[in-house]
Amino acid sequence: MRYGLVMVNTGNGKGKTTAMLGTLLRAWGRQMRVCVVQFIKAETGNWGEIRAAKKLEIEWHALGDGFTWTSKDLDASADKARQAWALAQEKIASGAYDVLALDEITYAFHYGWLDVNAVIAWLRENKPSTLHVIFTGRDAPPELIEYADLVTEMREIKHPFQKGILAQAGVEF
Repeated sequence: MRYGLVMVNTGNGKGKTTAMLGTLLRAWGRQMRVCVVQFIKAETGNWGEIRAAKKLEIEWHALGDGFTWTSKDLDASADKARQAWALAQEKIASGAYDVLALDEITYAFHYGWLDVNAVIAWLRENKPSTLHVIFTGRDAPPELIEYADLVTEMREIKHPFQKGILAQAGVEF
């Protein structure tokens, strides 16, 4: 019998979403039903992972408005995060998935748009026992870390940005 894990990929280093994608790809390869709900990435984004998901027919929902720190309307950004959580709740409660990723949800906790304790309480009551849920993003709150079964921290040691090398297609997006 499968035990649905709660996994967290956090930290300041690169690779949080990439690690989540590796898990999704592995699950997809095992004919598991997978879904991604992105909390920050713009609805209009056409990143490499979105292109691949379309080709693989992986259900993908980008509901953010882009880089939050450049938002001209943080209230609208907060509303989008709450809409993403409502969609995630629907997907989680449906029982239609084996793995569900909540990409960059930790930013919604950090900015106070979602209450981490309310999210955890809802999951305790509603998450199917066999569903794996993956949270990604920097600054995972201690409550989420305590609740999770698996927590990985990506730690930046060296990054090409430090040499002035900009983000590159196929590596960062």
